[in-house]
Amino acid sequence: MTNASKSIADETKYRKVKSFIKSHGITGFKELNTRQLKGKLWEIKISQNRIMYVIADSESVYFLHACKKQKGKAEKFELDKAIKRAKSSGLL
Repeated sequence: MTNASKSIADETKYRKVKSFIKSHGITGFKELNTRQLKGKLWEIKISQNRIMYVIADSESVYFLHACKKQKGKAEKFELDKAIKRAKSSGLL
């Protein structure tokens, strides 16, 4: 698979997750592969990709950062980006 094909495949996976969340709401997160990173900050795992997010309330989810996993867990600088964005938005 070429890099362009991988990018398209990754984008398709992101769109499917976004569509799933739109149709299932907050309860849909129970069916996704997620884990808590720090406090209110969570991640969705999609093969080698990660989407970091905060659930603000029963109606609001904020997607803060997406990245490709390089090692066994999210890189510290990727986590720091998501934390900085959450803090600047008043979510953490």
